[in-house]
Amino acid sequence: MTPLTSLQPDINITNFTVQSAFEANPNATTIVHIEVPKGVFLFLCLLSLLENILVVVAIAKNHNLHSPMYYFVCCLAASDMLVSISNLIETLILIFLRHAVIKHNIPMVKMMDNIVDTLILCSLVTSLSFLGAIAVDRYVTIFYALRYHNIITQRRVVSAIIGIWLASTACSIIFIVFSDSHIVILCLIGFFIFMMVLMLGLYIHMFVLARKHCQMIMSQQKGVRRGFSPHQAAAKLRGAITLTILLGIFFLCWGPFFLHLTLIVSCPKNPICLEYFKYFRITLVLMIFNSIIDPIIYAFRSRELRRTLKDIVLCCSH
Repeated sequence: MTPLTSLQPDINITNFTVQSAFEANPNATTIVHIEVPKGVFLFLCLLSLLENILVVVAIAKNHNLHSPMYYFVCCLAASDMLVSISNLIETLILIFLRHAVIKHNIPMVKMMDNIVDTLILCSLVTSLSFLGAIAVDRYVTIFYALRYHNIITQRRVVSAIIGIWLASTACSIIFIVFSDSHIVILCLIGFFIFMMVLMLGLYIHMFVLARKHCQMIMSQQKGVRRGFSPHQAAAKLRGAITLTILLGIFFLCWGPFFLHLTLIVSCPKNPICLEYFKYFRITLVLMIFNSIIDPIIYAFRSRELRRTLKDIVLCCSH
């Protein structure tokens, strides 16, 4: 899926894109991808890795951020780190191969390609799952404020986090093992569409009802009975807006990847589709951009997190 592209004519890594190209043109060994400088990949991966590590450290350090939503945000940052790590590994291997630091060993390169693919798929599935978990958390926070701590318990949060990581890892391995089957790709596309529709539905419901609640609170018609002040209502709605922005960025950055998968299933031999496959490297860059932008959104939308990140950076600089 993410091609460790051939450095020499005799090196060919088996992946969806290469298989599609070969079926369309048996004389071709691989698709000639639009290249992105390795230095750019390294810089973006390291920047993303550093940003997300800072987010995880900040949440762990600040006890005011020890809440279910920030636990899920922390896991989302860890998921973003997988994209950075996987592309970092791939880029370093390509550099080592190009400069003959390691020998051209087809089985080894195939194995590393599978590892990179597994990490990226695990990041994808966990990111979607934790975005969904955050959406549910925001939904309960806004509409079941008085029962929030009874519904979103510490035990349920921990169980959800462990379950998501285990299920995502298992699914990623299964996807890679059976990657030759289009059914696997369709399942992945179906999961993406299902989660996006689910979260979109939750957020639309949240904003429609939250607006009504805010109007009622501001007019002091039902403020006491609802159990939270205008300031609290604004804060809860701000949290929903933050996660809506995250969802939109995720869709924009990962959408081309799912379009890539959709074209593999629907038109692998079509010249137009083959032309699109050439830009897969740009798709990888967009994935990394998602993991770079997410921490910026956390910091921009959360004053507490922004202050903690500033303290950490100032402490490290001294």
